[in-house]
Amino acid sequence: MPFVSIGGVTLHHSYSDAKGSARPIIFINSLGTDFRIWDDVVAKLAGEMPMLVYDKRGHGLSDIGAGVHSMDDHVDDLLGLIDHFGFNKVVLFGLSVGGLIAQRLYTRHPRSVEALILSDTAHKIGTDESWNTRIATVERDGIEAIADGIMKVWFTPDFHAHRAVDLAGCRNMLTRQALPGYVGTCVALRDADYTDSARRIAVPTLCVVGDQDGSTPPALVRSLADLIPAARFEVIRNAGHIPCVEQPEALVSLIRNFVGSLPEGKSAHG
Repeated sequence: MPFVSIGGVTLHHSYSDAKGSARPIIFINSLGTDFRIWDDVVAKLAGEMPMLVYDKRGHGLSDIGAGVHSMDDHVDDLLGLIDHFGFNKVVLFGLSVGGLIAQRLYTRHPRSVEALILSDTAHKIGTDESWNTRIATVERDGIEAIADGIMKVWFTPDFHAHRAVDLAGCRNMLTRQALPGYVGTCVALRDADYTDSARRIAVPTLCVVGDQDGSTPPALVRSLADLIPAARFEVIRNAGHIPCVEQPEALVSLIRNFVGSLPEGKSAHG
């Protein structure tokens, strides 16, 4: 199990190389998940491009360090990983809160980013009231109290009906996240509004959403794509908020097409 210390925070990660490819892609998780949500995607893309997955601070097997107080805490960790691996430029794939981490990293360090894939995310997610209500609920009753409702927006009714074992596993993953990491990331989400900075994104960007996403619906993700100059917008059929679990083949097809369309760049490593 690979671990690395970034600024004193131990992060759990997995890296798979691909000879001859100049474009590493880093996958950034959603709230309440760990990097296992990418298993099917990574398996299907194995050998095609270098890929890094990791558990963000306070999630999975990663430390929480001094806590999560803003999106910049997650961005600091990711910048540290990019430096640790010696990457020159990367493609960032951010899912949900991962998409906000990716947007914020681009704002702070645009030279590190060759392209963005922003999945089931937005320039701003939720309201102060909605996040404060969630924070109060899980601090009082635990993540278990909201788990069934979360599953309904993460996955389609078809997934609930026909993939009960996978659903149970994903529910376990959510409820077993460390509460401080979950709550801290909720605070970071509440306070993040990247509406203005999205207009200044100047790298190729693909915005993707499940057609039945109940957390960041297609209209919201489309509004993000409309802010970003020349962004592409794609809808994945029969998917909720976590297409990498529910429709990995459709997502992999979009990744291949998008990455393959990028101009030939320099070596991935500086």
